[in-house]
Amino acid sequence: MPNLGYEIKDFQYHTWNVTNWNNLPERLLGPEFEVGGWKWQILLYPFGNHNLSKISIYLKFADQQGEHVGWHACVQFVLLLWNSEEPKKYVSYHSYYRFDAENLIWGSGNFYDQNKLFIPFNNRNRPLIENGSCNITALVRDLKDLTGTLWSDRKMYNTGYIGLHNQKLRSFFNSVILSLYYIRYFRKAVYIASKANDKPARNIVSALQRIFYKLNISEYSVDPRELTRFFGWNILSIRDVRKFIRVLQDDLEEKMKNTKADGTISKLFVGTIITRIKCVDVDYEFLRSEDYYDIQFSVKSCNTLDDSFTEYVQETFLDGDNKYNAEGFGLQVAKKSVVFHSFPPILHIHLDRSEHDAQNNLVMLNNRYEFPMDIDLQKYLSPDADRSKSYKYILHGVLIHVDNNRWDRYFALLRPENNGKWAKFGNSPKITFVSIKEMLNDNYENILYNNAYMLIYYLESEIDELLCPLLPKHLPIHLHEENFSHEKEKKGNLQISIMTEEMFKNHKGLSIINLYDQRFPLSEVSQLEILETDTLSTFKNAVATKFKIPIYQTRFWRIRKQGNNDFRLHDLITDDLIDTSMDEIRPILYMEVYEKLIDVKKKPLKTSSIIIFIKYFNPHTQSLEGLGQLYVRKDYTINVLFPALRKRKQLPSDTLLDIYIEIEPNIIEMMNPNFTFEGHDIRNGDIICFQKTLTNREIQEHISANRFYSIPRFCESLSKNVVVRFKSIFGYKDPIPEFKLILNKKLTYKSVVNQVAIHLNIDPLKLRFISVGSSGEPTSNIDSTTVQTLSKMLKEFSCLYYEIL
Repeated sequence: MPNLGYEIKDFQYHTWNVTNWNNLPERLLGPEFEVGGWKWQILLYPFGNHNLSKISIYLKFADQQGEHVGWHACVQFVLLLWNSEEPKKYVSYHSYYRFDAENLIWGSGNFYDQNKLFIPFNNRNRPLIENGSCNITALVRDLKDLTGTLWSDRKMYNTGYIGLHNQKLRSFFNSVILSLYYIRYFRKAVYIASKANDKPARNIVSALQRIFYKLNISEYSVDPRELTRFFGWNILSIRDVRKFIRVLQDDLEEKMKNTKADGTISKLFVGTIITRIKCVDVDYEFLRSEDYYDIQFSVKSCNTLDDSFTEYVQETFLDGDNKYNAEGFGLQVAKKSVVFHSFPPILHIHLDRSEHDAQNNLVMLNNRYEFPMDIDLQKYLSPDADRSKSYKYILHGVLIHVDNNRWDRYFALLRPENNGKWAKFGNSPKITFVSIKEMLNDNYENILYNNAYMLIYYLESEIDELLCPLLPKHLPIHLHEENFSHEKEKKGNLQISIMTEEMFKNHKGLSIINLYDQRFPLSEVSQLEILETDTLSTFKNAVATKFKIPIYQTRFWRIRKQGNNDFRLHDLITDDLIDTSMDEIRPILYMEVYEKLIDVKKKPLKTSSIIIFIKYFNPHTQSLEGLGQLYVRKDYTINVLFPALRKRKQLPSDTLLDIYIEIEPNIIEMMNPNFTFEGHDIRNGDIICFQKTLTNREIQEHISANRFYSIPRFCESLSKNVVVRFKSIFGYKDPIPEFKLILNKKLTYKSVVNQVAIHLNIDPLKLRFISVGSSGEPTSNIDSTTVQTLSKMLKEFSCLYYEIL
């Protein structure tokens, strides 16, 4: 492991011998081991987590004593897989991560190729897995966090600015959208550009409004996919940023007509240029005035921006084969000049870094091209232009593309405010400040001058107007005027999610609640907005008012997220924390409601009692139903629970039951009714599932009807579901540019086509699928006769492009 420069509190290693590989379950945990006083485990997906062609290995924090809010551990680690008979040959993954109460797992979903495990490969004399056995080792360093902010996005990168998620597209898309968002005048125009009959799902203005609004109120980076769906893949994958911006401006200009934002695009981005051609030998002159939205310069012919402007307006001769065809005079020798009659308040300058090599292939140039932080453009104006106002411009944005052997990245340096501060916006959530000194030092200067492809200059005299909301404040009702009109900041506010027993009963999926997993219906939890500084006492009073329940008839548990969307009760919140701020307690709570008043300062139940959640599986309806909570004594046997379960589901008193524990969404184990709850290691918040015991005949009936007959089989089928995003190759020009379907990974091509055809209401024979490449763009048509399953068609992505023939 490389030395990261931090003091090491503890270092340990642990080796897990894995045997019988081919018969392993889809997910398993290794033995616990201790590092830094905490317990850890290796988490293995032997047949892949998301990518079934890989194996997946993770490091998992396994110590429940440390999973309280505010806890964290900064860990550097290596995971290795190796043959015990050939330890010097191995495959490995290195990383570092800040583990905390909400982030307990980190590692690699694409640790190694499945097809390389069982053969000697890459100079190995033996396969990594031999006779079904291998070793997996974790080397773990627990590092000291002297500031408390090490690797913390929330602390280290709190610049006050928000970015956009990476969409796995090597594209300028994020940079362009952010450069427009931070023009406040433009942002206000987008907010007020709606019409009464606009349909948000089909309108580029509405899509921009929603993205801009989220960028304004969110604490973390924003997902831009609801905007990108309005553009076809061919636009998003092109390298011509100039063309993309013009398409966007044209769409916006059209949508803004006859609204209060009408004319905004011209006001901000359009200047006037005059072309003059004067014949030398005859009295003929041609003048043409036209609008321009941007300027493009080649970096091959000039070394600086000033040189490019000078060359652009330089007078040229039209002679020889290039004579000018003057009306009424034929071909004539002439002088041609191009001059600027006006410059717009926001000047987009594109730097053309492309040229064709000897084989006529398009290649990119990394020529050094310098540009100033400020520039006066008045000297490039035509003689009859209005020179009474200043034409001094200040650099406010640089879009950069670095493409070399090590990495291919797009990012933007933007100055969102007129305070001199520059911020770096990349394809990650981390927004960092960059000083002028950093920008102009040797390393950064090379990137800046050798890789910039677009410059954004603001007219100095109009910066205050550009950066301030001067447009009318009236907004369409559907945009929530209270949120948009003053762009109020939400920082300092906290959204607390509150779950109740009734909400659990309405939950039909795995775990006790579903907040993120799009494969299943999301839980409808209550939201309460308070200040981060509000105490537990203030929060409880607010809850009593919102739910109209006396304050002493409620008590609260923290809910924590463990693993993949698995939510569980964590610890009981007593009045010992009554003066604690909700920022420390947040963000998801379970509220118990009692019929009688209770004193939450004292635990109302003996420590031998635990709270559990109950689910019932009906194989006929193929549904898993929440039946609420129960308290049980840890020293009681499981079968004591049976009468209560039958009563909850109104089953006859002699009904035989099979009972299971949901350890994790993908791990369901049958329980021995004669064991105690303590013997099964049942803890607060665990989930007990039950169903009627089936006869062999009933089991066969369910199998014949293609139904899952047991809880483990049903839950396993749910784990195979995947949310597939289907995108039209024509983008927003298609009636349904993008949609999602929940499908099983084992479906065949024909089944997937039928499902999509039903959704689109078209003939399945008129539908074609296109696979997705590594950068998110469509690559090749999928053969309609293929026998591949959906998981093979998706490869590494949960996305397919479609085309209606």
